[in-house]
Amino acid sequence: MPLVSIIVPVHNAEKTIDRCIKSVLNQTHKEFELLLINDGSTDASGAICDAYAREDMRIRVLHKENSGVSDTRNRGIAMAQGEYIQFLDSDDWLMPDATGAFVRAATEYQCDMVIADFYRVIGERISQKGDIEEEGVIDRTGYAVNMMQKPADFYYGVLWNKFYKRSIIDQYQLRMDDTICWCEDFLFNMEYVRHIHTVYVLKIPVYYYVKTKGSLVSQGTSVKKTIQMKRTVFAHYNHFYKDVFDDSDYEKRKGQVYRFLFDAANDGTVSFLNAPGNYKLGDERINVSEGILEGEGIFFDHCREGKILEKLLEIVAIRNDLMMIDVKLLYCLSQPHPNVTAKDMAEILNVSNRKLSAAAQRLIARELIVLPEKQQGSGKRKKGTKEKTSENRRKVNIKEYVVAQEAENILSEILFALCDLEQMQYEGFSQEEIEIYERLEEKRNQNIQKVLRKQEMGMIKNAELINKSTI
Repeated sequence: MPLVSIIVPVHNAEKTIDRCIKSVLNQTHKEFELLLINDGSTDASGAICDAYAREDMRIRVLHKENSGVSDTRNRGIAMAQGEYIQFLDSDDWLMPDATGAFVRAATEYQCDMVIADFYRVIGERISQKGDIEEEGVIDRTGYAVNMMQKPADFYYGVLWNKFYKRSIIDQYQLRMDDTICWCEDFLFNMEYVRHIHTVYVLKIPVYYYVKTKGSLVSQGTSVKKTIQMKRTVFAHYNHFYKDVFDDSDYEKRKGQVYRFLFDAANDGTVSFLNAPGNYKLGDERINVSEGILEGEGIFFDHCREGKILEKLLEIVAIRNDLMMIDVKLLYCLSQPHPNVTAKDMAEILNVSNRKLSAAAQRLIARELIVLPEKQQGSGKRKKGTKEKTSENRRKVNIKEYVVAQEAENILSEILFALCDLEQMQYEGFSQEEIEIYERLEEKRNQNIQKVLRKQEMGMIKNAELINKSTI
């Protein structure tokens, strides 16, 4: 049985469905089923879905008469076999690590729902969108309080930046309301949150949302129907907070609850608050050119492996508001390095000494690395003024710093990334093949170390001979 069911409603999406499906098939997490629900398409969308299903057994396609996106998603929920459910729209696409990040957060923290950041795409420009600032586990009330601040925000309203437990959906028979065409996703989310205990907030973008849909007015919805739908949605919203809060808390927050009416009044769609930062599509991630993908030889092999590692570490960097070099340096300092100089470390990380020093300063400022004396606490002997002055004048070498306890969570994320890399490298290997490969790899590394040591000793001897002849 698949761990995750990814549901995609498809209607006349022949121009975008190929990109959408490929983004699912390229997921680093492979235990999924892809449910493509063709909602009466009159273009080539259905044929494209069928072609992919013939090539991959994880894909199931359902063709049906056009009945709208809500009913289509409901059909997908009924078909789903996975433990978790993830939604995707046919004109959007996923980050390669989206499903894996969702699965890890849900299983490691045993949460009932995961909510993540995403990219908003308009033409060739994108911006990152999120709302809850701190990553980690929050309870239902905490989620509701955060939502109250921006009640009409896409972050809370849509399905595709969230990860659901199918058992909860089935237990309470949760479905989309196919009688309305505005905020139906939001209604589903509110009903789902009413029945859960914990949410994990994931501070990495997992999804590319393409802004294509207009307001209710542009969709031809009458004013009367628009007002009726907004009343229906607000009634559910108001009931949600009466359920989450006790009577006294609800009365205190009643004004904030009614803010939803004002936030939703300016447009027939859920408002999209401007995200900080705006850059060209493609610049948001580490990219790999077709030439690097197809190139042959040892340099191309090393480059490809390095790119995969950087993509995995990039997630750690984004989540913890660090630069890539910060993450790499933090990991290097956590490993045994008795004879490694700062110059060596710069060479290992392939950066200049200046950039390495800047990374160290950022980690020091965040108190992620400290000097051993500081790590030991207040029990150390107090130094005299002269001794302190002498130490302050001495330039502290980067390698003297140790990783602080505050960095333990980040190091755990790095180790998870390295485990993901190992799984990718050994995919399709038997356990026996893995053990043989590791033994051969160890022997190969020992040979390389031996050769380098011999070469270094030879250079030292040559230098000594030159010095003697000079004398």
